[in-house]
Amino acid sequence: MYDVRDPERPGRLLAVERDTLVPLLRARPDEDFARQTAACPGWSVRDVLAHCSAALTRVVDDRLEEGMFSPASNDRDIAERSEWSNARILDELERAMTEAGPVIAKAGGALDGVGLGEWVHAGDVREALGEPGAYAGAGLPDALALLAWLTRERRHAPLHADLDDVDEPLRLGDPAAPRPPARYIGQATTLVRLYAGRPTTGTSYELAGAEPAELNIFA
Repeated sequence: MYDVRDPERPGRLLAVERDTLVPLLRARPDEDFARQTAACPGWSVRDVLAHCSAALTRVVDDRLEEGMFSPASNDRDIAERSEWSNARILDELERAMTEAGPVIAKAGGALDGVGLGEWVHAGDVREALGEPGAYAGAGLPDALALLAWLTRERRHAPLHADLDDVDEPLRLGDPAAPRPPARYIGQATTLVRLYAGRPTTGTSYELAGAEPAELNIFA
């Protein structure tokens, strides 16, 4: 089922985080937004949220440009929101999460990675705040399906994943690649961490036939 794009999948990921993460954040004190994230060195929770809201707002407002997700562009987006209140950043993020789904759906797959990236960043924030469900929760099935489709479309190295917490194996990457598939055994959340380039400290998994750096789709 991962061979065919589901145009609604990125929007569902955004809706999940709009309905779960945003209310959680609105209930947190301002000092929590200054916590540093392990996944994005040098970025606080607030910085991650500012980046996420800026990226989605660009999508909604059709202000896409070359290099818009470069480190320099990301830093500019964060700096532009440096005087905003945390509530204003959350307001922008909530609006963009609501409105970006249909835009991404109509883009023919070109923006699907944005939806997955936003969901991963939600996991970054949860982890920094000590909240459960980082890289998991209700969005995980759609995230895994989108990850499988994206790695296939982008012709990543093939990988066969036997997930401890998912019934069916997951096949990622280019099935026509000349190299044999790598093999992964472990939790689905750890697989997401590997493909997102996130820390795997404290996790347990087996990976044969590929190096972790080869899997990172955001490198």
